[in-house]
Amino acid sequence: MLHDLFVALALVLVIEGLLYAAFPSQMRSLVERMAQFTDTALRQTGLFIAAVGVTFIWIIKEFF
Repeated sequence: MLHDLFVALALVLVIEGLLYAAFPSQMRSLVERMAQFTDTALRQTGLFIAAVGVTFIWIIKEFF
């Protein structure tokens, strides 16, 4: 279980790093736009994305 968590975190870092390497100007623009969002909007978006991720994990574990 802990091994899977570390693999998942490493995969997040790999994907994020590849996005910054492949699309540096677009990622900079995205970060600048995110800085304009309110804390509430960022929090709600983060919770929604986390819920989607948990749902995906549940579907994968349950059906595959």
